[in-house]
Amino acid sequence: MKKKLISALAVGLSCIMLLGGCGNGNNADTSDNGNSNDTQAQESTGEISDATEGYIPGYDPSKNVPAALNRKDTLVIGVEAPDEVFNPLYAESAYDVYVVESMFDGMVGVDEGGMAIPNLADWTVSEDGLTYTFTLKDDLKFWDGSPLTTADVEFTYTIMCDGTYDGPSDPVNSTKIKGAKAYQEGTATSVEGIKVIDEKTIEFTLEEVNADAIYDLSAGIISKAHYGAEYTQGNLDYIKKFHKDPLGAGQYKFVSSSAGQEVVLEANENYFLGAPQIKNVIYKVTSADTRMQMLQSGEVDMDMATVNEDNVNSLKEAGFLDLHIFPTNGYGYIGMNISNPKFSDPKVRQALTYGLNRAEVVEASFSGGFADVINTPQSKVSWSYTEPTNKYEFDLEKAKQLLDEAGWVVGSDGIREKDGVKFEIKFTASTPNEVNEAIIPIAQQNYAELGIKFEAEQMDFNAVREKVNNGNFEMFFMAWGLTPSPDPYGTLGTTGAQNKTFYSNAKVDELCKAGLQETDQTKRKEIYAELWQTLNEDLPYIFLYQRRDMWAVNSRVKGFENQITPYKKFTASLYKLTLE
Repeated sequence: MKKKLISALAVGLSCIMLLGGCGNGNNADTSDNGNSNDTQAQESTGEISDATEGYIPGYDPSKNVPAALNRKDTLVIGVEAPDEVFNPLYAESAYDVYVVESMFDGMVGVDEGGMAIPNLADWTVSEDGLTYTFTLKDDLKFWDGSPLTTADVEFTYTIMCDGTYDGPSDPVNSTKIKGAKAYQEGTATSVEGIKVIDEKTIEFTLEEVNADAIYDLSAGIISKAHYGAEYTQGNLDYIKKFHKDPLGAGQYKFVSSSAGQEVVLEANENYFLGAPQIKNVIYKVTSADTRMQMLQSGEVDMDMATVNEDNVNSLKEAGFLDLHIFPTNGYGYIGMNISNPKFSDPKVRQALTYGLNRAEVVEASFSGGFADVINTPQSKVSWSYTEPTNKYEFDLEKAKQLLDEAGWVVGSDGIREKDGVKFEIKFTASTPNEVNEAIIPIAQQNYAELGIKFEAEQMDFNAVREKVNNGNFEMFFMAWGLTPSPDPYGTLGTTGAQNKTFYSNAKVDELCKAGLQETDQTKRKEIYAELWQTLNEDLPYIFLYQRRDMWAVNSRVKGFENQITPYKKFTASLYKLTLE
C-alpha cells in the first residue's frame, strides 16, 4: 500500500504516502499481464451506507458571499500548513502533496475507480510481466518551455535509487527495479533496469513480477536540467534547496510560499492538456478552529472539513456550498512503538484494543454514522478488502485476562507492572485535533480500569510527525491515506520505507511478496484475505476507523461534480475548473 501521511487534525487524517515504491497503501489492482494499459475493475466488498455519502449541491447559490464572488480569477483552497517540501520525490504530508500534484505530472494517472490510466505516457508490458515500455506524448514541456524527455524520466527514478535518497518512495525494495540495489549501494554507476531508448521511449525492467508496479511508476517527473546540474551519485544533500524552488510540467506554476500562511500558484500555459481556465490557485492555511468559518465567509472556496452531523448540517445551511461526501481510501489508527517492550507482545496489543472503547471514540469524532470501526489495515472500498474474524469489541474483562497472561500484574498502587517497569503510556497527540480530543479522555478512563496510566503530551502536527519519524514516541494517533494498490509492505513490512512503528512479522513480509507476484486478481484476493487476517490477529496498530471524507466547495466553482472519489483527488481536475 502506498500511503501518505496526513495530519489527523480536524479532518481526521494523518499521513498519506504518494508515489510508488512505498508499499503500504490499500491500492486498487492493476493486473496488466502482458500488454497495453488494460486494468482489472475493482469491486468493493465492504458495507458503506448510502445515507452517509454522496454529492449534495448547494440549494441556493444566490446566498453566495461577496468575499468569494469578487475573486474572478483565483481559486482559494484551504489546507493544513504544508511542510513546504514542494518536490514530488520528497513530499510526505498530504498538504505538501496537494501542492505538488498541482505542479507536477507523472507518466501514469488513476481514474475515478482507481485504475491506472495514461497521463504523460502510454505503455506496454512484456509477456513475462517484467518490462514496462513507456512512450511519452508529444510536445511535453516544463514551465520554462524546455522539453520534457525520457532523460528527465530517467533522472527522476535514478534519484530515488540513490543511496542518500531519504524520501517516501522505495523503487529498490518495493518496486524492485533491476539494478536499483546495486546503484543504491554504489557498486554500479547507473540503474541497469532503466533504459532510455530515445527521447520519447524508456524501458523499466523489474527483478521480479510486481502486479502493482504501474502505480510505482507514477512519480511526478522533475527536470534534469533544473535539479540535476549538481548531482553526483551518493550526494543528494543539495537537492533539498529546490524544495521551495520547484520546476515542473504540471497544471500550475509555483509563484511564492509564505510559511504557515499560503502557497501561490499560477496557470501553466504549456500544460499538455491545455492551459488551466482559472488563472491563479492559492493554498491557504486553515485549521480545525478556522476552516468552517472560512468556508462560510467565502475566505476559502474549498476545504476538507471533518464529516460529522453538526458540520454537515452547518455547511448545508449556508446554501452556496456543494458537499462531496465519500468513503475515504484510508483509515485512522493508533500507532505503538513495537520496539518498546511494553508493546512487543501481541497479547498486550490485543488487550489495548479490547480495552479501548473504539466505538465511543469514533462516534465522538464523527457523529451521525460518518465513520466505521475497523479491524484491519485496508479500506472497505478496495477490491482486496475482506471482513476480518476478530472484531475486538470493547471488553475490559478480556483485556485484563490478556494482560495477566502477558505477565503484567497489578501492583500495590493499582498500576500494572512487569520486570520492575510500570505500565505507563505517553500518548503523543497533535492539537487541535478532534479525534485526539476524543481519544484522550476515553483512553484515560478505560486504561485506568485496566491498571494502565495513560498520559497525553500535546503539540502541533508537524512536531508529532517529527517525533514519530525519529522513533521518539510510545503511542500516537494518525491516519493513512492509501493509493489504489493494496500492498502494505511500505508501512508494515520489516524494511518498509514508512514503517514508523518498528513492526516486523516474517509471515506478513512473505504474504506481501506473494500478493505482488500473483497477477490473477481472484488468487490475489485470497492472498490478501490471509494477510488481512494475519494483521487482524497480530495487531501492528490499534485500528480505529474508516471515515467519510467531505470536501465543501463553493458553488461558484464548476467542474468538480462527481469528480472527487476515494481514488481520484481534486488535484487531478484543477485545469478543467471554471469560476462563475
